[in-house]
Amino acid sequence: MSSSFRAPPVSPSDEIDLFTLFQAVWRQKKLISLVTAGVVLVAGIYAFSTTPEYQVVSILRPAAINQLDALNRSEIYKLPPGDALNRVGASLESYEARLGFFRANQKLFSRFERPGRTLEQSFEEFNRNSINLVLPDPRKADSLSAYIKLEMNYPKGVDGVSILNGFVDYAIAIERQQIAADIEVIVKNRLNELSEKVKAARASYDMEKEARIASLLESDNLKRAQLQDELKALRTQLKTERADRVTQLDEAIGIAQSLGIRRPTAPTSLGDSDRVNSQVVMRTEVNNQQIPLYFMGTDALAAERAALKLRKSDDFTAGRIAQIAKELQLLQSNREIEILGLRENEDLFLQGVQPLRAEMARLRNLNIDISRLQLVTIDKQALEPLSPVKPKKALILLAALMAGLMLGVAFALIRHTIRNSNAIVANLSLLPSSSDPSKKTADHTFDRS
Repeated sequence: MSSSFRAPPVSPSDEIDLFTLFQAVWRQKKLISLVTAGVVLVAGIYAFSTTPEYQVVSILRPAAINQLDALNRSEIYKLPPGDALNRVGASLESYEARLGFFRANQKLFSRFERPGRTLEQSFEEFNRNSINLVLPDPRKADSLSAYIKLEMNYPKGVDGVSILNGFVDYAIAIERQQIAADIEVIVKNRLNELSEKVKAARASYDMEKEARIASLLESDNLKRAQLQDELKALRTQLKTERADRVTQLDEAIGIAQSLGIRRPTAPTSLGDSDRVNSQVVMRTEVNNQQIPLYFMGTDALAAERAALKLRKSDDFTAGRIAQIAKELQLLQSNREIEILGLRENEDLFLQGVQPLRAEMARLRNLNIDISRLQLVTIDKQALEPLSPVKPKKALILLAALMAGLMLGVAFALIRHTIRNSNAIVANLSLLPSSSDPSKKTADHTFDRS
């Protein structure tokens, strides 16, 4: 006889039965309840022991155009409202600005200080985890205007409202100071530029004045030299003419002596002198020829010659000499040069500098109250929050409840599976062995129930 073991075929009842699993899980509801309670307890301890974290928000929008009108009308600095908002936003995001505010208000940040940390290390923790700058998404057109939102998360015990509002005011003040510094530099540079232009105009005027004086002096010197040359030539001419006249008189005296003419006479008188007649005859002589000089007679000619030899100067004989003397006298002083030299306020005579002076006066009197300049509009200031944003206790407890239920069910299923596996192993161990000689049963069948 032989013994054999025949495994039964798998029946549909061997597949996973959800109802059976549910019964198995339900029988272990205490285990599930304990696991769920434990998870909820741990979550509750975390939720109620964690330091609450609050959040405050401040929203900035572009300032009205009239708020920046005085600055933009100054013609030296252009700042549209959008650019002003961007500048303030850049300052709010600046590491240097945040560190400066942190240093200036250390009492507000005492909660972030830790023993053994430097001031910069304490600030780094605050800067990394606390303040967040939010800008509108350029791909979305649902925003009616540009804005900047500043969010700050802080633990309980920190005056977050004062920190955020103070930081916004600090950033605006920084930009105001920067604008004031920019305006000061721009005005200074413009004034220096205008001053250099005025100096250039003054230098040009001085050069033109000196050139004018030099031109006048040169013209006077030239005219004076010409007049002196003319006077010298004229005197030489007069002297030559006087010498020539003396020579003519000598010749005429010789002729008059040879003719016996002592007194002035006419040519016709020479013919009548030979006639002896007591009758007085009067003649009229018409002659278009000049009467020779010797007819003046020796007495007159000798007298004239003596007078010419005694003459010291011939200047009185030519009217041009007196005219030259007058012109030389006028050239002794040039009134235009004297007036140019006597000018006291020469800036009045500069050409093209009046607009420059007007611009310099405008820049010097430029008065923009930077302290009252509104760069942005604070649409929403940070307000004291009503409740913390972290931890969300209800959400944590609900999530812990669901997680505990799932974990408890998983434990129950694992326990049920382990029990079934142990039962199957135990049943298999009760089957007879085929090599046992004490077993005489020819055919043994094991049916699984």
